[in-house]
Amino acid sequence: MKRMIIEGGHQLTGTIPISGAKNSAVALIPASILCDEEVRIDNVPNISDIAALEEILEYLGASISKEDNSIIINSRNIDNKEIPESISKKLRASYYFMSSLLGKYKKVEMYFPGGCNIGARPIDQTLKGYRALGATVIEEGNKYTIYADELKGARVYLDMPSVGATVNTLLASVKATGKTVIENAAKEPEIVNIATFLNNMGAKISGAGTSKITITGVPYLHSATIETIPDRIEAGTYVIAGALIGNNLCINNIIPEHIDALINKLKEMGVNMTINDDNIIISQTANLKPINVKTLGYPGFATDLQQPFTALLTQCKGTSIVEETIYESRMGHIPYLNSLGANITGTNRLAKITGPSLLKGTTVTATDLRAGACMVLAGLIAEGQTIVEDVDHILRGYENIVEKLTNVGAKITIEEIK
Repeated sequence: MKRMIIEGGHQLTGTIPISGAKNSAVALIPASILCDEEVRIDNVPNISDIAALEEILEYLGASISKEDNSIIINSRNIDNKEIPESISKKLRASYYFMSSLLGKYKKVEMYFPGGCNIGARPIDQTLKGYRALGATVIEEGNKYTIYADELKGARVYLDMPSVGATVNTLLASVKATGKTVIENAAKEPEIVNIATFLNNMGAKISGAGTSKITITGVPYLHSATIETIPDRIEAGTYVIAGALIGNNLCINNIIPEHIDALINKLKEMGVNMTINDDNIIISQTANLKPINVKTLGYPGFATDLQQPFTALLTQCKGTSIVEETIYESRMGHIPYLNSLGANITGTNRLAKITGPSLLKGTTVTATDLRAGACMVLAGLIAEGQTIVEDVDHILRGYENIVEKLTNVGAKITIEEIK
């Protein structure tokens, strides 16, 4: 276990470079095993979620090599064996292997994936996609055995535009016979990145980034290269840091349109920032206006930015409302913000934030990945010392977070707890 110690009140000045997208890379790596040759994935973030996926690849017998932030994977001789719970539970994205193995071998055995505890995260829509393609799904406790004599293209209508179900149906159908149409598909940029990777291998996918994706199955996928897009959630988190305590802080290597919903809310609050082609320069602004925020699927306000953004709302003059529509238990950060001095009331779905609040350092806990990011942001502006426990959650999704913040003036250390 690790904890982070933050000395608050230090302005952030300089440049923070944004890494490759966690939510893209964790699907690109499982997608690689669909290839019948060698693939290369560039701009892969060095985070613990990636290490967990590499562990699964190695367990299956894939060949892996690394060059800086690139991973070269050859899955030609992998062994399609049961993926045990001890490694599948380390992250939710492990279930992308379920789809890739099913798509490649027409059979897979593995246990229900892990991940952050932010509410019910069923995989019913993923299983709906498998069944539509002709697979049989056997559930025994939290173990899944899925098989098919042949996967056949089908129409798959998702009850909600789930990112996971969209990616899983995509992966399972690229080698299916005939045409698959995913309707009410998620539109996130990460899905476009994954579809591009598969198309680079020779897949036939159109419509990624829209609500209707069409996949015409192919029998063989060849060698390909893909660059992971910049992480829009990491970018948004550091943009929020700049709004909290920045002095011309530059968030570099980003795609601003990927965080349009956040940018629009910051403009509504009156935040001082300059938006360029691939960076945003942002500074702390006095007299921030309170606003209302509702999380939605892309291109709406990202649920993954709701928790970090709440730290900024504690500094608005007046009352702001946050409504969480994606996950029913994504308010684990609220009690800890209040322990720092915030004035927040609400439920698991709705938070009422009245500010501005003077935050004072204390010991808090990262209850999940994005709640942890919220605690770090709050610690940057709190008086005195803030200690964040369980920071392993944070290290799952933010590459070199201590180094990146330290390089622009923050006072942060991380230590191992025995």
